[in-house]
Amino acid sequence: MIGMGESRKQVGVLGLGRMGAALAGALLEAGHDVVVWNRSPLKAGPLLDRGARLAATPEEAASAEVVISCLSTYDAQRPVLAAASPKVLVNLTSGTPAQAREVASWASAEGIEYVDGVIMAVPQGIGTPQSRILYGGSRAAFDAQREVLSVLGEPVFLGEDAGLPALHDLALLGIMWSTMAGYLHALALVGTEGVTPSTFTPMALSWLSAVSGFLPGIGEQVASGDYATDVSALDINAAGLGLLVETSRERGIGTSVPSAVKELFDRAVAAGHGSHAIASVIEEIR
Repeated sequence: MIGMGESRKQVGVLGLGRMGAALAGALLEAGHDVVVWNRSPLKAGPLLDRGARLAATPEEAASAEVVISCLSTYDAQRPVLAAASPKVLVNLTSGTPAQAREVASWASAEGIEYVDGVIMAVPQGIGTPQSRILYGGSRAAFDAQREVLSVLGEPVFLGEDAGLPALHDLALLGIMWSTMAGYLHALALVGTEGVTPSTFTPMALSWLSAVSGFLPGIGEQVASGDYATDVSALDINAAGLGLLVETSRERGIGTSVPSAVKELFDRAVAAGHGSHAIASVIEEIR
């Protein structure tokens, strides 16, 4: 709930999918005056029971002090924002850096204070200490709305480039998706010998903890461009990937996950990085 020194604000929420509803719910829980809009008004029912007000149009919701947009896509969002014309807009719709910058440019031309954000949490995590939201755009607008934004999760401001949150979001999700794909391939592989996920997962978690310790060193090598190593050369790792692909094929499971990484490593070796560290693969990615 709103505490001493904090102010109750009227917040408009556009979009009541799982995430939009979670955002509105957290704002209500904190004691803010929340007005919601959704193409299907029926989705607003549970929020209305908790004290939210239903706007008949996006424009009505946009009369709030600050408007949070969380729609399915930028294409779906475009006509809604054009109709709404809010004074202060916090855009939490997922998209690309280019799309975020396009909306920022439109907002600037319309005299709208604009903050772009990406949510690094699932709907169930909104409003908890585990929730983090990355922001970019107007620093003044971000600072002015910090109390409201803090209700949703830890607010992290990356800079005045509105495209930075989406860029970081996709980069971080890329790590997550690659890790999950590798883990699922591992489960399929050990599963061919009857090893269960409950048996294997603790070992995987311990291994991932150790692997995460390599990242700062890899980052330093990328920053310096010096890929010399006396630890583990790229050609050795490429050969190891070959063994993983071969074993996967022998065990009758798909090889698409390790084959993709092997193809990348092989290209880097062919380009002359065989004796270099794994960090040198970034030259092929670039």
